[in-house]
Amino acid sequence: MKRVAVIGNAGGGKSTLARRLADKLGQPYHEIDALLWAPGWILQSEEVFEAAHQKILAEERWVIDGLGRLDSIEARLRRATDIVLVDMPLWRHFSFAAKRQLAWATGKLSHPPAGLSEMPDMDALFETMWLVDKDWMPKIRIMVAAEEAEGKPVTKLGSPSELDEYQAD
Repeated sequence: MKRVAVIGNAGGGKSTLARRLADKLGQPYHEIDALLWAPGWILQSEEVFEAAHQKILAEERWVIDGLGRLDSIEARLRRATDIVLVDMPLWRHFSFAAKRQLAWATGKLSHPPAGLSEMPDMDALFETMWLVDKDWMPKIRIMVAAEEAEGKPVTKLGSPSELDEYQAD
């Protein structure tokens, strides 16, 4: 596992999983949200995001989690030596995201997305998650399946228990 892409909708536990995996493998961890968002939840320009993304992809070892821009995902999956797809039902992602928002609001969140100090708007977050589930996830599943068909190791995690079991290994 030289280059691991952990991908899936928001609120699925992929950042926690990716950080643990990077620690276990002794590899650099990169959060796509940190490339995508500037303070105040302002999108970075496409040029800034792409330059940072390409720099990370060029490294020989990494664990990357997140979505970023839809047009960046295919290159990340191609460069990865292993893929972990966190693909739970949308209601589960909503539940985990709501718990994360609560932890953030009460000062109990140790790793806020993108290292930002302000929480995202809950309505905007849930709307984005719904759109990702509806529009992006079918495309991501196809991209992941194409990589798997080429022989790339793919782990699909579709429930909290599968996520826990994978992290325990």
